[in-house]
Amino acid sequence: MRHLLFFEHIRTAQESLRRTRMRTGLTVLGIAIGVASITAILALSSGVSGILRTQTEELGDNIALVRPAAKQVSITDISNPLPSTSYATSPITERDLKDVSKLPGVEQIAPLMTLSGSVHSSTDRPKVATILATTPNFTETTPITMHSGEFLSEETNSTTAIIGEQLSIDLFGTIDSIGKTLSIKGQTFTCIGVMKRQNNPINYNLIDLDSAVIIRFDSGKLFNNNTAQIQQLNVKVKPGANAATLASSIDTLLKKNHDGAVDTNVLTGKQVTAPVSQQFAVVQIIMMFIAGISLLVGGIGIMNIMLVSVTERTREIGLRKAVGATSLSIVVQFMIEALIASFLGGLIGYTAGYAFAWIIGLFLPYNPGFSWLIVIIAAVLSLGVGLIFGLSPAVRAARKNPIESLRKLH
Repeated sequence: MRHLLFFEHIRTAQESLRRTRMRTGLTVLGIAIGVASITAILALSSGVSGILRTQTEELGDNIALVRPAAKQVSITDISNPLPSTSYATSPITERDLKDVSKLPGVEQIAPLMTLSGSVHSSTDRPKVATILATTPNFTETTPITMHSGEFLSEETNSTTAIIGEQLSIDLFGTIDSIGKTLSIKGQTFTCIGVMKRQNNPINYNLIDLDSAVIIRFDSGKLFNNNTAQIQQLNVKVKPGANAATLASSIDTLLKKNHDGAVDTNVLTGKQVTAPVSQQFAVVQIIMMFIAGISLLVGGIGIMNIMLVSVTERTREIGLRKAVGATSLSIVVQFMIEALIASFLGGLIGYTAGYAFAWIIGLFLPYNPGFSWLIVIIAAVLSLGVGLIFGLSPAVRAARKNPIESLRKLH
C-alpha cells in the first residue's frame, strides 16, 4: 500500500510540475547552471590532477627537488597582489649546488635560474618569455626531446641558446630556427636547438618550456651581476639509492650551509607536484564558492515555486487531509516535487557542465578528467538543494488546517 501511495505521489508531482511548465523550467535552469559550473570546474581540475599524477608516477623516486622554503598556499595569498615571496632572494647558492653534487646517491644535478625579460628577433617585436639559465645536466632531470639541433653541452659557447617550439614560431614564424639570432637583454644569442612541443605548461619545474629560452648557467649569471640566483635544484638519484635518505642528507647539508636556518624544502615522490596541486586547489575552492551562488539562486527558486504551489493548492490540501491524509503524506508529496525539479536540474547541469569542460579543453593543453566522485558531488548538491529548500514549503503545507483550507476557493 505504501509503495502504491509513493508512486501516486510521484504521479501527482509530475502533473503539478507539468501544469507550471514555465516556473518549473526556470527553477530547473537555476539548479542546472549551478551544477554545470561546479561540474566544469571539478572536471577541469581533475584533468590537472591527472597530469600531475602522471608526472609523479613517471618520476617515481628518481628525482628530488630543492626549492626555497614556502609557506602553505592559502586563499589569503590569492587575494594579496604582492606576496611576501615577490621580493625575496633565493637562499640556494652555488656552494649548495657543489656540495649537494658530492653527496652519495646523487647521479646528476641541474640548477634552475629563471630570469624575467623579453626576447626578440631582428624582424619581430619583443616577446615576453621565460629565460632559463641551467647546465647540460638539465636533460638528465627533465624529459626533453629536441625537434632539431642539439641541447647545451660543455662545448657550446656562452652565446648559444635553446628555444621552445612555440617561441620559435612567435619569433621567427617557423620551427626551423637553427642558426637564427635572437636578443636577450641586449645580448645576441644564436639558436642551436629547438625543443619539441611538450604541450605541458603544468609541470614540476613550473616553466612552460614551449615558450621558454634556455641559456647556459654562466650566461644567466652575467645578467645578474655575475651572481647565481638559483630558484631550484633538480637532483637525479642514483639507481639503487634511496630517495628519502638522500633527501634527508640534502636537508641536513643545507641547514649546515645556512647556519641552521630552515629556508629550503627538499621534495621527493608525490611532494614534487604538491605545490602546484595546492595552488590549483585554492583556485578551485574559490571558483566553486562563486559557482555555489548559482546553486543558492536555484534553491531559492525551488522554495519560491513550492510556496506558490502550496498557496494555489490550499483547497486540494484541505481535501486530502479531510479524507485521511497524514501530515507526513503531505510533506512527502511536496518534497517529491522539489526533488524531481532539483534532480532534473542536476542531470541537465552535469551533462552541460562536462560538455562545457570539453569545449574549454580544446583550448587547453589537457583534457578534463572523469571521476565518479564528480557524479556523486553533482547528485548530492542538486538533491541536497531540493531537500533543503523544499522542506520549509512542504512543512507549511502539512500544517494547514483542513477546515480553513476547505473554505478557500480555487
